[in-house]
Amino acid sequence: MDTISLNNALPNVFLQRTDIKSEIWRQQVSFEKGKTYLIEAQSGTGKSSLCSFIIGYRHDFDGCILFDGKDSRKLKAADWTGLRQKHISMLFQELRLFPELTAIENVEIKNSLAAHKTRKEIELWFEALGIADKIEAPVRLMSFGQQQRVAMIRALVQPFDFLLADEPISHLDDENSKAMADIMVAEAQKQEAGIIITSIGKHMALPYDKTYSL
Repeated sequence: MDTISLNNALPNVFLQRTDIKSEIWRQQVSFEKGKTYLIEAQSGTGKSSLCSFIIGYRHDFDGCILFDGKDSRKLKAADWTGLRQKHISMLFQELRLFPELTAIENVEIKNSLAAHKTRKEIELWFEALGIADKIEAPVRLMSFGQQQRVAMIRALVQPFDFLLADEPISHLDDENSKAMADIMVAEAQKQEAGIIITSIGKHMALPYDKTYSL
C-alpha cells in the first residue's frame, strides 16, 4: 500500500456542525508511504475516531477513505484482515493489551501471525525501552507507561506499510519517549513505511514531513 487518502471525510456525529475548522475533516488529504505525519488535535475533535476509521474498526463517517485509490467501504472482512496483518499496524491510545498475559505473551500473539521478528530482536527492544525486567511480568502489574512500551513493541512485530500511533507517549518521560521514537523510526525505515502519529499535546520529536491540525 502506497497511499491512504481522505476525501471529504467527516464523522457522522459532526455532520450537523457548521463550525468545523480542520486540515483533515472535509479536506482532500493523502498520507504517503515512507513519510512521517503528525496530526495535532484538541480533545473531542475526532482524533481516535480517525484512527478507528482508517483501521476499519468503525465506519460511521461521511465521505471516503481510500487505500491506493480503493474505497475502504468496499473491503470485505477478509480484506480487512489482510490489511491489518500486512499493511497497517496500530498502536491504540487505550493499548488493548491482555492484562492477564505477560508482556512477552502480548507481543508474541501478534508476532505469531507472521513470524516477522525473532525472539532475540524482541528482547533487544525490551532492553532498549528499559523494560527487560518486565518481559515475563503480567501486564496488569505494569504501569501505564510500561504498558505503552509493550504495546509499541507489539505494533512493530508485523509487516506494515503504515504505522498508526494514537497518543503513543502520553505517559512517558523524555528519555523513554526518545527511545521509543528511535525504535519506531528505525523499524519504519527498514520497512520503508509511513508513520502517522496523533497527539493532543505531548508528541514525539521527529522530523515530520507534514503536520496537520485536526
